[in-house]
Amino acid sequence: MTNPSLPAVTGIDTHAHIFRQDLPMVANRRYSPDYDALIEQYLAHLDHHGLSHGVLIQPSFLGTDNSYMLQALRRYPQRLRAVAVVDATVSEQQLDALAEAGVVGIRLNLIGKRLADYAGPEWTALFKRLAVRGWQVEIQRGFDDLALIVPAILACGVDVVVDHFGLPADGIDPRKDTHRTFLHLLGEPKLWLKLSAGYRSQTDLAKAHVLLTQLREAAGGIERMLWGSDWPNTQFERQTCYADQAEFFQALLPDAKERTQILSANPAKLFGFAHSR
Repeated sequence: MTNPSLPAVTGIDTHAHIFRQDLPMVANRRYSPDYDALIEQYLAHLDHHGLSHGVLIQPSFLGTDNSYMLQALRRYPQRLRAVAVVDATVSEQQLDALAEAGVVGIRLNLIGKRLADYAGPEWTALFKRLAVRGWQVEIQRGFDDLALIVPAILACGVDVVVDHFGLPADGIDPRKDTHRTFLHLLGEPKLWLKLSAGYRSQTDLAKAHVLLTQLREAAGGIERMLWGSDWPNTQFERQTCYADQAEFFQALLPDAKERTQILSANPAKLFGFAHSR
């Protein structure tokens, strides 16, 4: 039964970042913003586009200090959920605190990083703890490497969310072993995919249509696909904006019923927006 105290789900943007340029940032970051991306600005974008809810993703340049994001969650608990960045050794007490604020998963942003042993005891112990909580593990990594990472995490029983079409810079080629393996994995009921930020893999609308056809066929439908604006489109701020990404998604999914599935039903289930906190 729907909780009447909760805002009706009219659409969920599952991928956005907030930050201030004066926040402490990690030393080995690939990017340093020279502007602020505030929660008020983000909510204004949601309102303008008729979207009821949003999911905040901890920016990589803030490392494991999730405090700024948690402040926003506590201010807008009914509209927001979040995905945090943590160390493999994070304590249960720390996870409890994140959950209390509205965090529902962790992110592995692996761009430009050496891959850790995600099948090893330290990481699998964490993934199994997250599975008990009903959390997710979100991954950002190039398409060629996803088959090296995802199976071990799925084996721990946790939901896995792959960012940004899987970042297939040169498209998806089923003749490649790694591509074929990942396409096969898309049939797994706990593997989800975000149709977001095509620009990060030089994917224009024509290429995105081809990708979606391949991904839909491999997954057996769109029931585990999500959309995210990737606002404020870090490193690509001069090339795109929130409105552009919303328009891109509408052009990619011209069928209104399918858009509703991806904007509302799918993410409401994964991120727990049907339940109050």
